[in-house]
Amino acid sequence: MGRGIGGRDAGAARGRGDPILVVVPRSVDPKIARSWLLVNGGRPEGFDEAWASRADQIVLDIEDAVDPALKDRAREDVAAWLADGDRAAWVRINDHSTPFWSDDVDRLKGLPGLAGVMLAKTEAAEHVTETFDRLGGSTPVLALIESALGIEEAVAIARARGVFRLAFGSGDYRRDTGTSADDMAMAYPRSRLVVASRIGDLPGPIDGPTVGTAHRILREQAETTVALGLTGKLCLDVEQLPVINEVISPTPSDVAWARDFLADFEARGRVIRDGSDLPRLGRAKKIEALAQAFGVQPL
Repeated sequence: MGRGIGGRDAGAARGRGDPILVVVPRSVDPKIARSWLLVNGGRPEGFDEAWASRADQIVLDIEDAVDPALKDRAREDVAAWLADGDRAAWVRINDHSTPFWSDDVDRLKGLPGLAGVMLAKTEAAEHVTETFDRLGGSTPVLALIESALGIEEAVAIARARGVFRLAFGSGDYRRDTGTSADDMAMAYPRSRLVVASRIGDLPGPIDGPTVGTAHRILREQAETTVALGLTGKLCLDVEQLPVINEVISPTPSDVAWARDFLADFEARGRVIRDGSDLPRLGRAKKIEALAQAFGVQPL
């Protein structure tokens, strides 16, 4: 998605003059959601603002964002907000190895506003399946992979029963491995998650967050996300959302190419002319589906 989704043969590279697209928040299916806004679970006064934001999905965080002494209170605040069936959110819960994990899944189970859970520091397939089962066997689990072991086990995690999508905890991964934030240094774990997601027949993975709100840096990092095949990005601030949603979307030029190609394909009776037609047809259909979901119009 984003720049280059139509391929070089589409002739549709993003230019500086391309307009910012109009996003359609909260109606975006989490399978294709671009922006995942992390919200401090210890600050319930911010939940409604996050809900009203441009985020495709919001994630109430009761793991790293909350001091251990305050986790019980944060969990209750999150549960109370989710008890209102008119609102829904994902919750980042504590990792399977901690004593907080059991309390998290037991308290969240069955809440009408629980869209799913983001399982912190996932390092094994059984971490996903046990979480899924404890939540009742129907709540999706987004596996947040944040360590060398998690990256190594990514394929098994992607095949685990109950897994919904993979996400990259880039900051903790760097701390675990000593890797720098350089794009080249971080290309391997990102690509590993992309390949694992494909093997597990999952939607594209969600990239780690960018610290800060400088649009130039955020745009460059989101473009790297897209280039490596990830299809979403964690967000730390509502100011990041418009840029992330724009970059991780087909461009208006992409959509124009896709619709022209599909129209021509129909006009010629859906005849495949050569070996390049099928891949281009697949790209065109994907672009059109995303354009419909995100409200992107051609130039």
